[in-house]
Amino acid sequence: MKKDTMNNREAEGRALALLPIGVFLVIFLGAGILFNDFYAMPAIVAFLIALFVAFLQNRKVSFDEKVRIIASGLGEENIITMCLIFLCAGGFSGAVTAAGGVDSTVALGLSLIPAKFVIAGLFVIACFISVSMGTSMGTIAALAPIAVGISEATEFSMAVCVAAVVCGAMFGDNLSMISDTTIAAVKTQGCEMKDKFKANFLIVLPAAVLTVIYFWFVTRGVNYNVPENLDYHILEVVPYIVVLVGALIGINVFIVLLSGTVISLIVGVAAGNIALSEMFTVVGDGVVSMYDITVISIIVACIVSLVRANGGIQFILNMIRKRIHGQRGAQAGIAALALAVDLCTANNTVAIVMSGPIAKEISDEFHVDSKRSASLLDMFTSVGQGLIPYGAQLLSAATLTGLTPFDMMPHLVYPILMAVCGIAAIIIGKK
Repeated sequence: MKKDTMNNREAEGRALALLPIGVFLVIFLGAGILFNDFYAMPAIVAFLIALFVAFLQNRKVSFDEKVRIIASGLGEENIITMCLIFLCAGGFSGAVTAAGGVDSTVALGLSLIPAKFVIAGLFVIACFISVSMGTSMGTIAALAPIAVGISEATEFSMAVCVAAVVCGAMFGDNLSMISDTTIAAVKTQGCEMKDKFKANFLIVLPAAVLTVIYFWFVTRGVNYNVPENLDYHILEVVPYIVVLVGALIGINVFIVLLSGTVISLIVGVAAGNIALSEMFTVVGDGVVSMYDITVISIIVACIVSLVRANGGIQFILNMIRKRIHGQRGAQAGIAALALAVDLCTANNTVAIVMSGPIAKEISDEFHVDSKRSASLLDMFTSVGQGLIPYGAQLLSAATLTGLTPFDMMPHLVYPILMAVCGIAAIIIGKK
């Protein structure tokens, strides 16, 4: 009887079932506004409060039955796989960074780029590093000091230099096959990483090309003498290349990440960057860095399971059905949903984990290709994340350089162009 009650609620749709999500947004946004710091309230704490609210709803269903509902949701293949990939990606990131891969990649890129194209080249380097590392924050941390140095040695505006780094960081955050956003997008939508990468890359390529042209144009006429003592080792770049190529040709992502981790450790030990006694420590540190997003993903999956069982997801779908028709409308709805949730959460991975199940229902209902829905989720959360002044990316860049987020915003052209390309793809794309 209790199961029948839950099934009826899910079929009919109930607005009240969305209360836990509303509670999260009120607490998270409220704390950010009250303390003028959107990281004053840890997201995991806000989600735990929302989960508590979800348990209090619908007293006709016993506590044990609700536990079974969330256990069933957590047991889904995509949720478990997503969490395991998060941890493997963290292990690879920790190993390759300790092996010197980031420093060598930056030095190699600067040595290959002509001096008069150095700012446009800085954007390209940031693109490659972020695609390779799978983290926009790591890219900004690695390149922001270099952007400051270039600005001080030339007449280039520091805001332009740092904006080039942020734009490149968001390029990889959206596309990297080991990025937590990509992992979350493909697993919630049920597509392959290589398919999502190819579909997504074709959409954002014009935006990247136009961004290169923009940074070349605004910095034309000023040269920068690249230091001659740039120290890099090709072998330290190899793990990135192995992971990128392996993922693109379709090798299982676990095998790719484990292979990249092992190669990174071998290279790091051979180069003297990693001591034998530290091999497992650097991998462990990388894995630990992914604990937050892994636990958040688990808690969000629990909340979504109860919200769905109470009819919340169905309520949203019923509203969407009344307002959109056909695939283009469904794609626009997915894009708007992803952007709106990111603006509220200031975290694109969390936004994808929250909106992914709803986007999956929309794509199934209106026959939107799973790689297209995954691309839209990842793109439009990255659009928001690359522009909001209270997001971690702009705040980190500002802290490292002494600028304010508003100094950089006039030159953050890539997220804007990415949004334009995404909208164009929705309008002119084939069914």
